[in-house]
Amino acid sequence: MSKSFLTTTEAPNWCPSPSAKGGDSPELCNPENQGPRPEALTPNRRPPQAPPSPTAWLNPQLIRLADPAAVADWVAAELLAERRQRPQRPLGLATGRTMEPIYARLAQLVWGLTPAQQQDLRNRWSSFNLDDYVGLAPTDPRSFKAEMGSRLGLPLGLDPERVHLPDGGAADPEAAACDYAKALAAAGGIGLQLLGLGLNGHVGFNEPPCGPESRCRVLNLSATTRQQNAAGFGGDPELVPRRAITLGLAEILAAERILLVVTGAAKAEVLARLLLQPPTPALPASWIKLHPAAVVVADEAALGGPRSALQGY
Repeated sequence: MSKSFLTTTEAPNWCPSPSAKGGDSPELCNPENQGPRPEALTPNRRPPQAPPSPTAWLNPQLIRLADPAAVADWVAAELLAERRQRPQRPLGLATGRTMEPIYARLAQLVWGLTPAQQQDLRNRWSSFNLDDYVGLAPTDPRSFKAEMGSRLGLPLGLDPERVHLPDGGAADPEAAACDYAKALAAAGGIGLQLLGLGLNGHVGFNEPPCGPESRCRVLNLSATTRQQNAAGFGGDPELVPRRAITLGLAEILAAERILLVVTGAAKAEVLARLLLQPPTPALPASWIKLHPAAVVVADEAALGGPRSALQGY
């Protein structure tokens, strides 16, 4: 299996400090206050490697499918195969409207397994979501924790302790971000990372500008992102929390494989920029072009139709 250029099991050597609340710039933590370093739990790992130059980017493989239903079928089958055949490392999961039909189809596939196969899947399940809002308790139906429970945990009969998300309701979100990064490192890092694509080019909640070295942290959400997510808050972007905890591009790019899933004509412009232009902090999702095993799965609408510049991609 292809290996990424970043190690997945090194503990981050920083986390946002209380003095950086509300910002995106990490400060060094006092290692004495962080507890056991996760790499102590996973010995014999390579030291961290520097990411390659942005000029060394690759063209990700493009899977072109007819519509969101076909995309959901393809991606759900990949997720199930990954979990059953390569359970050593957790899945990296995402939320959002693009993911809803994928999880619905995944549930159908799981219920098509034998009872023994279903139980084996549940016993070995492990997943880490990208992000969650700061200020929402896990029981708040608008939180991603609650959404993953209703769309994935309950339909698949999963133990909630095996479906990991950042604790956005924690009294100290910065400490919660540090804890989440350490938990992911202790689990061995992501195997297959599922990503959606924001209208402003974000993945997870990594808002532009954002470089490939960014790590798990608390950050401020842009007006574009809050508008895009307003549907979950009665259509009012002012009700969308202003901060979130997100995994960074470093954790995302450290996955063994990446699936970026894009559907709908509204994403056509940003997807074309991602595929046709070099990686740039102005489009955080474009950093997947540094990964040797990144795949873009898109429907015809997201690819811009028959007159699109992507027809020859």
